[in-house]
Amino acid sequence: MKKIHFSTPFAPLSFAANMLMVYIMYGICRLAYYLENADAFTLSGEGTSAWEMLKGAMIFDTSAILYTNALYAVLMLVPVSGAFFRKYMEKVARWLFVIVNSLCCYMNLADSAYFRFTGRRTTCSVFQEFSNEDNLSGIFLTEFLNHWYLVLLGLMLTLVIARCYVSTTSLQRKGPKWAYFLGRAICFILFIPLCIGGMRGGLSHAVRPITISNANQYVASPADAALILNTPFSMLRTMSKKAFVDPGYYSKQELDAIYSPVKSAGVGQTKTKNVVILIVESFGREYIGALNNGQSGALDGGRYKGFTPFVDTLIDKSLTFEYSFANGRKSIDGMPSILSSIPMFVEPFFLTPSSMNDVGGIARELGQMGYYSAFFHGAENGSMGFEAFAKATGFKAYFGRDEYEKDSRFGGSADFDGMWAIWDEPFLQYFALTMSDFKEPFCTAVFTASSHHPFKVPEKYKSRFKDEDQNPIHKCIRYTDMALGEFFRTAEKQPWFKNTIFVVTSDHTNISDHAEYQTDLGVYAAPIIIYDPSGEIAPGRSQHIAQQIDIMPTLINHLSGKKDYVAFGKDLLNGRQEDSWAVNYNNGIYQYVKGDYLIQFDGQALRGVYAFRKDPLLKNNLVCESRNEEILAMKRELQAIIQSYMQRMINNELIIR
Repeated sequence: MKKIHFSTPFAPLSFAANMLMVYIMYGICRLAYYLENADAFTLSGEGTSAWEMLKGAMIFDTSAILYTNALYAVLMLVPVSGAFFRKYMEKVARWLFVIVNSLCCYMNLADSAYFRFTGRRTTCSVFQEFSNEDNLSGIFLTEFLNHWYLVLLGLMLTLVIARCYVSTTSLQRKGPKWAYFLGRAICFILFIPLCIGGMRGGLSHAVRPITISNANQYVASPADAALILNTPFSMLRTMSKKAFVDPGYYSKQELDAIYSPVKSAGVGQTKTKNVVILIVESFGREYIGALNNGQSGALDGGRYKGFTPFVDTLIDKSLTFEYSFANGRKSIDGMPSILSSIPMFVEPFFLTPSSMNDVGGIARELGQMGYYSAFFHGAENGSMGFEAFAKATGFKAYFGRDEYEKDSRFGGSADFDGMWAIWDEPFLQYFALTMSDFKEPFCTAVFTASSHHPFKVPEKYKSRFKDEDQNPIHKCIRYTDMALGEFFRTAEKQPWFKNTIFVVTSDHTNISDHAEYQTDLGVYAAPIIIYDPSGEIAPGRSQHIAQQIDIMPTLINHLSGKKDYVAFGKDLLNGRQEDSWAVNYNNGIYQYVKGDYLIQFDGQALRGVYAFRKDPLLKNNLVCESRNEEILAMKRELQAIIQSYMQRMINNELIIR
């Protein structure tokens, strides 16, 4: 038989060699991810082992690599006739491989910088989250400069991928045509089931395609699941995926008997107090000295002063809570939680199709009692989707950067921080004075912006608020605390002040220095401060477990609304302490805090049980004691909350019709 120049059956070895190189690249990116965020990971606890973590990482990397290199595999393994086509396909395959896998490396490395703000791998919702921002180029440039070493690493990985690529021509040998076609055909046929199994996470018919939540089976802490996952997988798995699915734990009768978010109408005398809610960017509980020397555990032996001298004095005359939590990790999680009593489960609520539902909120409910309402945010109008959400939930007016710059009493565009919004000090003054133009009673909310990455303060305050330690946010917290003090000093002079209930909370937490605030629960520790100058809401430190979604029902019930409404939280002023609870969601794990325990639930089974009051660092997982009746009752309650949430999202039942 005449010999012609065809690559032999062993040519697909180049494909295998290149795939091995991609696994190595993913491993390097994972190491960079860990080193960039080492203090956020525990890597300890029952159920965590290096072998199990490596096994889990390989499963998720395999899935991502096969998904992203599927076309490359076809080009490499499918036999074709003609020297021209073989040469053409070889070039296309090579550049496809380099470009696709370089992009995947960049995604992993970029996410390692973004993780500290979210606590999880980035999903497809990130495109909607920043879809209305005009300053992304400035943000990206700043991050490129701040994380130049990650940029350099990404470029080096691209160079390695391009230079170390093994082409089929390097393994090509003279051989018969039939051997070429037979060899590639066999390799391709064998590859198909292996590819499907790798994408799904296993070959067994009982294995469902792996999702983000499956990463938790390889670690003890939900935060550590980010090390098992990779960003390409997280993006692919959330692309066009339904965020809300009814788990069907209970029948309707059983569900309503365990938990219902429908709140009964008030029976007391209607009050007409104004409501002012201050949502302070990144104002985590850790930064507030007065909240870290109490019964829940004093930092630094009780000598911790924190960075909020004004808020410390405000707390002395306010109602606060020994344990208080955010319901999410992002700004877009905080808005629905605080203003509409909607926690963040799976994905931020108003980045899902359910955001088109009829949505209630404190502005809508109080509006039915004759309240005027307005929302303030010093960023570009429309930024972060806040304006749309405010209008959808019943706010009658919106005041953003456009309205601020038209007010001749203030500095206009000169007060813009150059990145996000108007500096907190002038914008909070604008907030205080503008409210004096409103007819009482009114309900307002403001979302501040200055205590945010890239962690800058106005030029005139740089000598006053310096970087005194390694945590760059501390100077911004001090600046924002000063701005809050100036706001209240101005508010005290306004005619509406004494007839107003103020609530101060944060949208989420931020960079942490203390181990107590780096646990799966600690990363949600946010202040909830209720200040009533009239003294009707008595100041003090409550033992209730509080959360952001409790703010709306607490205020509405106190003001005695006459109409039933939907709120997933509870009343902090009238409920029993033993019935108080908090819930949040992290990397596929639901967390539920009640009584003395924190439970972690993956939707099917308990993953963790901690006596969080005695074990604030969550070192001792008591999941083996999960048959305890108190724990079983907590599990039932959490399942009911999840199912009620999912059903109401799916069926558009967020308001009472």
